[in-house]
Amino acid sequence: MASNQHDEHGPDAGGRPEWPDTLDVRSLLEEGWRPTPFREFVLKVHSRCNLACDYCYMYEMADQGWRAQPRRMSRQVVDLAARRIAEHARDNLLREVDVVLHGGEPLLAGVEHLRYVATAVREAMPPDIAVTLQVQTNGVLLDPRFLDLFDELDITVGVSVDGDEEGHDRHRLRANGKGSYGEVAAGIERLASPRYRHLFGGLLATVDLDNDPVRTYESLVAFGPPTIDFLLPHGNWDAPPPGRPPDGTTPYGDWLIKAFDRWYGEPVRETRVRLFGEAIRLLLGRPSYGEALGLAPVSLVVVETNGRIEQVDTLKSAFQGAAGTVLHVARDPFDTALMLPPIAARQIGPRALSPRCSSCHLRRVCGGGHYVHRYRSGSGFLNPSVYCADLTRLITHVHDVVAADVAGLRPSP
Repeated sequence: MASNQHDEHGPDAGGRPEWPDTLDVRSLLEEGWRPTPFREFVLKVHSRCNLACDYCYMYEMADQGWRAQPRRMSRQVVDLAARRIAEHARDNLLREVDVVLHGGEPLLAGVEHLRYVATAVREAMPPDIAVTLQVQTNGVLLDPRFLDLFDELDITVGVSVDGDEEGHDRHRLRANGKGSYGEVAAGIERLASPRYRHLFGGLLATVDLDNDPVRTYESLVAFGPPTIDFLLPHGNWDAPPPGRPPDGTTPYGDWLIKAFDRWYGEPVRETRVRLFGEAIRLLLGRPSYGEALGLAPVSLVVVETNGRIEQVDTLKSAFQGAAGTVLHVARDPFDTALMLPPIAARQIGPRALSPRCSSCHLRRVCGGGHYVHRYRSGSGFLNPSVYCADLTRLITHVHDVVAADVAGLRPSP
């Protein structure tokens, strides 16, 4: 059952399918594996953006499919997607689902269209299934009109910001080259004000080696976010991230360690940092919740602006069509997507690891790193992360720091 329901394979020179297109889902089922239902649904409500960030996986990397997408998800597609989400939740006996309004820049869809999307999703859902709505925005348009809407409809807001003004404006620019920090900071300050603070979901920052890690963390925590999420720049073995040489050095690991030490060393916790918290949880034997570390099944699916059902959108950084499927909400239930080899591959835990990762003592914690960062033409995604050395450095450091603290709690002989 090595079904290949993609737009394209990776750029293998001989035209041969790459892993996970070769994954035999029928054999997995015969062995007793069962898919994990989708619990997070990303709706691409608008396919364009009002910024031109030079590292953007959507517009600046391998997959340029956004050019063929309609600018805004039509009401017809919204209704179809809402019914499919409800169908999937009902058929899989889910108690709750998360729906993320995404883009591009989702606020470009406008207040009334976002109201329509949120209302359609909630009205389609059976009354015994809870819906959590979130929006991920660059913050430029985050004014009282949108904040009042999100307050009315109970929509949590996450904002992307890369640190202080200098660090943020190095990459997160408008098309004319003008920096966006002033507008973004103003939007975050409105969100963090007493009137709207209950909507504040957190901040997402892409790591830049040229930015000081401690100053970056402190500029983010100054906004008072409940969560900070540090994102490693998307890249792979064919197209390495900036400053990631093909050797055993650890520039990103060293950067993250400095930020970790600043965060962890504070006597009173200032905020949650998702990557660091996940590392600690996994080192203590707990399960992971995110994609960056661990072996937990990925239960996220994307609906593109035109209604296509796709894998996680960050795969667009690998090659043209890497995230695509031939499925569409007009004709296909989400259960069908669970049987696709690339989606199954992200739910089979250690069986999706490369031989090198399988023999590594950190495999349960690292989990091979973010799946998107494993790509290499010829072998597909069956590789260690391009950040392997950095993750080893970070996880080992977190282990040593936490282990020393735990040892200090033991009573003296």
